[in-house]
Amino acid sequence: MSEKQQVSSSYWLETAPDGRHPALTGDLDVDVAVIGAGIAGLSTAWELTRAGRSVAVLEAGRVAAGVTGHTTAKVTALHTLVYDKLRRTRGPEGARLYARSQSEAIGHAARIAEELGVDCEWETRSAYTYAREQGRVADLRAEAEAAAEAGLPASFVTETGLPFPVAGAVEVTGQAQFHPRKYLLALAADLVEHGGRIFEDTTVLGLDEGEPCRLSTATGATVRARDVVVATHYPIFDRALLFARLSTRRELVVAGTIPADQDPDGMFITPDEDTRSVRTAPHGDGRRLLIVTGEHFTPGTSDTRARFERLTAWATGHFPDLELTHRWATQDTEPTDTVPMVGPLHPGARHTYVATGFGGWGMTGGIMAGRLLSAQILGEECEWSALYDPRRVKPQLREAPTFLKTQAKVAGHFVGDRLRPAPPVESLPPGEGAVVRADGHRLAVYRDEDGGLHAVSARCTHLGCLVDFNAAERAWECPCHGSRFDTDGKVIQGPATKPLEQRDL
Repeated sequence: MSEKQQVSSSYWLETAPDGRHPALTGDLDVDVAVIGAGIAGLSTAWELTRAGRSVAVLEAGRVAAGVTGHTTAKVTALHTLVYDKLRRTRGPEGARLYARSQSEAIGHAARIAEELGVDCEWETRSAYTYAREQGRVADLRAEAEAAAEAGLPASFVTETGLPFPVAGAVEVTGQAQFHPRKYLLALAADLVEHGGRIFEDTTVLGLDEGEPCRLSTATGATVRARDVVVATHYPIFDRALLFARLSTRRELVVAGTIPADQDPDGMFITPDEDTRSVRTAPHGDGRRLLIVTGEHFTPGTSDTRARFERLTAWATGHFPDLELTHRWATQDTEPTDTVPMVGPLHPGARHTYVATGFGGWGMTGGIMAGRLLSAQILGEECEWSALYDPRRVKPQLREAPTFLKTQAKVAGHFVGDRLRPAPPVESLPPGEGAVVRADGHRLAVYRDEDGGLHAVSARCTHLGCLVDFNAAERAWECPCHGSRFDTDGKVIQGPATKPLEQRDL
């Protein structure tokens, strides 16, 4: 692999280039403004456009190039070990609604792909949650029972197509996998064909919840809309203390080709071994693309290069004929009570909505969110609205320990990171970055390959935590809420909307 591929080349982005959409340069009036052009935002915009609403999608970067462009792209209702927990915390009916809403999303996506005639490499596969240790078997049996009770075609098995033995696994048949970017680019093209509008390189800075709502943007343009959907993965607005109920998790991905006859024929995940996820995709020439994901960590807190080495060693150890070609990373948002937050933005919201907290399962979650939010905006009933309602309180009370742990971690970074010793600038080798102290301030300094220094403020522009350097991806990352910036301070990923301030050494 080239160094560029090793660091940041997503297979999905490389194999589905797109035409660009313009930035918003003038004021605009629409029925609905959707902030974010990932799978949740585009799915919502597509549904509303097809329903006859005038819709504008506002994307700070490129369509389907953020979290959705770096996903593993499993389209499944089996979400590791969720159903036994839901059965205990939300009751059997809550687990059933979750299963039904996620399964309905799979079928809906399949119908859309067929209707649009898009070759998004859709393949039907079984999904498995497995464990290699006998101590996990009781958990797997309980999950299989709960998933079957919730209505999924689930069973406990002891044999899989993986190249190593397992103690047991939950198998759910009739699930799917696809090329997420090919699917979403087709969705975006159809949206535009039916009168919707997409604006890239358009960062939304402010939201006024009047009638109509008003959005201010970094381009200086204003968007007026009756309804606004915030689908930015991590919300850029916190009107209901959502920041306190979400945590971010980053995971690494390595990919390459294997002989087609070594395809394990399924989608696999284990919560053990620091998470390991395996699937394949079409590639041609008698080979399949193997995608291995794992090594989860909080952004800005880990030696990412060492984690890439561990994940690569695991992949090549189990698939010795693997020829690595790509590696990248993905980021997920976890809710403290397991269930995504899709619905009104806050208790007093009348025309503002949010979709967040998909916890690593954004493909079915995003498609489900599009269906749910479009129904709410159109004044239609949806039987699982209450399950995903961001304003829910009772489930949050049950998850108070997780909530407190999350907030303690944020507080620890906010205070503790300011007490860390700072290395001297002179010690930075080319290609490395560090937070240093200069003239009483903390600066984030990166030395490029030519020896030049790039200095920006180390204070995240979201809520002021100190960033840290991810050497493998060459990015500044905030450990509190997951904002990410390039070496010159430009926002790569929110919730931050403003760049790190430039500084002189």
